[in-house]
Amino acid sequence: MLFDKIKSSTFFILGPCVMEDQELLYRVAEHVAYIGQKFKVPVIFKSSFDKANRTSIHSYRGPGIEKGMEMLKNVKEKFDLPVTTDIHEPYQAAIAAQVVDILQIPAFLCRQTDLLVAAAKTGKIVNVKKAQFLSGQDMFYPAQKVIEAGNKQVILTERGNSFGYNNLAVDFRNIYDMKKHGHPVCMDCTHSVQRPGGAGGKTGGDRTFVPMMALAAKAFGADGYFMETHPDPDNALSDGPNMVKLTDLEKTIAPLL
Repeated sequence: MLFDKIKSSTFFILGPCVMEDQELLYRVAEHVAYIGQKFKVPVIFKSSFDKANRTSIHSYRGPGIEKGMEMLKNVKEKFDLPVTTDIHEPYQAAIAAQVVDILQIPAFLCRQTDLLVAAAKTGKIVNVKKAQFLSGQDMFYPAQKVIEAGNKQVILTERGNSFGYNNLAVDFRNIYDMKKHGHPVCMDCTHSVQRPGGAGGKTGGDRTFVPMMALAAKAFGADGYFMETHPDPDNALSDGPNMVKLTDLEKTIAPLL
């Protein structure tokens, strides 16, 4: 089972921020599959069918859940990869669960009881991102909602805390604290370098710090690493400043193993 592999090995969640087109997903997935085979670690392909929390209403959101699940299913079948995506409303859980192996709960929504319960009831692994306003200790309660809904397959993910306006800071003690809850803990190395809403109607950031975030998380005992990646991040349709360039992914991952 995938969750058993995640519990027993360093794991990676990798892929482009948003589904731009099928060709992009295939290109990135091919490299993600290669990474898994080369380093002999579990890799999960990630991309979003809808970026429901974009800064501007004019920003690209994605192809939607119906087309998005079709695109993820194609990736899963073509490259034999487990896949994940984020959901924003309870009704989306059952639809996405027909394809994905892990349901991701966005950080801003990690206290939404109905969303967590709906995800739990699918029987899929539930990856709950820590909100920008919560501590690692606080994450006991979102995890508890999933467990008490009948699902013990929980991952908790650190992605930084709000630090004034348009900035995030990572308190790596949160990784240590979340591990005490008894679940695998993942470090979101790319969203943690964001500057939310800090780029004139869109989120900015600096991918330079991604390898450092990952290594610091390793020192604090992270079990897995989440990194968004793109062949041409400067021209990506979402979160480009923070994504690792696809050709740099291997050298970013190697020191973590």
